[in-house]
Order: sequence, then structure tokens, then C-alpha cells
Amino acid sequence: MTAGDDEGSFESPVGPGARIAVLGVGLIGGSVALAARERLGARVSGWDPVPHAPEVAVARAALDEAAPDAASAVREADAVVVAAPVGAVHDVLTAALAAVPEDAVVTDVASTKGSLVAAVGDRRYIGGHPLAGAEVAGVEHARADLFDGATWYLTPREGASGILFERLHRVVAGLGAVPSAIRPEVHDRLMAAFSHLPHVVANALVAQAADALGDEAIPATGPSFRDMTRVAGANPPLWASIYGANREALLTSLDGLIERLGTARDLLAAGDGVESWQADSGRRRRALLDVGLTGGALSEVRAVVPNRPGVIADLALTLSRAGINIHDMSLSPSPDGRSGEVALWVADVHADRARELVEEVLG
Repeated sequence: MTAGDDEGSFESPVGPGARIAVLGVGLIGGSVALAARERLGARVSGWDPVPHAPEVAVARAALDEAAPDAASAVREADAVVVAAPVGAVHDVLTAALAAVPEDAVVTDVASTKGSLVAAVGDRRYIGGHPLAGAEVAGVEHARADLFDGATWYLTPREGASGILFERLHRVVAGLGAVPSAIRPEVHDRLMAAFSHLPHVVANALVAQAADALGDEAIPATGPSFRDMTRVAGANPPLWASIYGANREALLTSLDGLIERLGTARDLLAAGDGVESWQADSGRRRRALLDVGLTGGALSEVRAVVPNRPGVIADLALTLSRAGINIHDMSLSPSPDGRSGEVALWVADVHADRARELVEEVLG
């Protein structure tokens, strides 16, 4: 929260009258726009490289106004959400940052973060990725409730502006999502394991089943095959871009899976320990699916923070590494501007640990 990095009011303009720009008004961008208008009371402008797409978004009441270009859409924005295709995100971000006000926050929804955060050095950019979507595309399928309860990762760089991080946190929460801070490289590793690798595996399973079928008639497939291959072949242009953008993390994850398949083959060939292997997998799956489920009451954690760059992002990332999510937050400056008070709301069961971590970060 330095004066240089965080000049301006601590009041985050994300309520009625806020100005939000959406660049790319397909399913995700259109849903952001709808939720921003309906839930935040924001005025939303938008642009899309596809001709007439913004006009369709206006007709669907997703946008208040369609802009002729990205610069026009963001010129008076308090917050900008770039929802362009993966391959175009960097260029659209660059165009937005060249035209957006100095006190605005700019984010994106791309599913890989490391390369973008490294390439975009502007302090107003904070990476984002909502874990939400559908098997349909286009603004005609956009919904204001698409992000309800969904994790929305935020990937602030070291030294990120506390005021802009708080603003983006409030925007995301206002859209119905659950914002969660995470380091860009950790985000990409997790996405490779939990999202990108399953798509690769589904494609391979389909190929394996087709080879096994040979010249036989197609049998009635069971639920296991249908469940495991539901995402096979999904949106080839999109997924080719995602695989490429997260190539290194995906290859590392794939190498790990290949090694585990070799171990599974040895286990099955030996015939010993198969039941315990199966049971252990079930326990691990249940534990993985329980991650992030907080529920219950929230507790407030307050602390006085020094006026230094990145202190708020540091707190958020530290709590995230400990599995503690910030459900809401606010910042208030001291009269002399040399410090501020941060209030964080976390699950009641995590409150004591959160206070310990906050004290460790602040020294």
C-alpha cells in the first residue's frame, strides 16, 4: 500500500455506478457482464473482435453499451475483465492497459497464468481465472449465476497494489464467485493436474477403446467409460491453445501419470495389494473433493499493515498456501497515510491460524 502504488481512495468503486469493461463477450465475458449489471449495479461497456458480438450482448442486456474497439471500452473503467480467446489474451491486455485509467484494475480469465503474469509488468494487472464454464459457447448462453460458488483464482505478482487487489476481490465476490489468491506457478501446476491432464487422458481412453473394439459392433458403453470420457475432443481450437499455453506444467503432470500407470501395471501383474490400492484411491479422492469446502460462520481478522508494496497480496498468498480462503476484505487508511488497517473475513475454524499467519507476515 505505498503512496506510489496505491494512490487514491481506499473506497473500492464496485457498487452501483461502478464502471466495468468486458473485452470478449462470449459465454464467460457475457456472464461477467450480466452479473456485473444485475448484482453490482455496474454500468458495463464491452468489445469483442467478432463483428456484431457486442451488439448481440447489448440485445441480451449483458452490456449497457457496445464499444467500437478495446480502447474505447476501457477508457473510463474502474475494472476491466479480459475474456478473449487464450491466444489473444496478451494482445488484448496490452491494448487495455494502454488506454485504461491509472487507478483501474485489469484482470483476465485465461486458464494459464505464469506466462501472462511474467509478460505483463503493469502494476494494474492482476491475473484471474474462474473455475466455471459450460459445454456451450457464445453470449446467447451467458448467465448471471454462472459463477455462483465457483472458485475464482487471483494471481497477484509480488508488490501488487493492495487497493487494486481489494477492488478486484470485491468485484469477483460480487459476481457470486469465491476469490482465492494463489501464486501463478502453483495455479498452472494445479490446472495441469486437475483440468488439463484429465482432458488428455479422456482423449487417450477414447483412442484405446476404439482400438480395443476392432471390427466388433459398438457395445453399449457403461457409465465408467461415459464419465471418464465426457470431455474427450472438447472444443479443439480452445484446448489446443490451452495445452500450448501450459505445456511445461502439463508435460510434468503427464510424466508423473505415466510413472504411476507403470506402478499400477506392476501391482496388477503381481496381484498383491490391489484391494488396498483401490481403497486408498477412494480415500484420496474424497479428501481432494473436500478441499476448499469451508461452510459455517465467518470470523473477522484485523491488523494494522505498513505502507509498503505488496503487503496485502503477501497476506492473501500466505493464507492461501495454508488452505485459508479470504471470503471478504476491506482496507482503511490511517490519518497520516503511513499505514492502514486491513480486515479479513475467514472461516471461523481457520480464524486462530489466520491471526498467527498475519502476525508472522507483518513481523
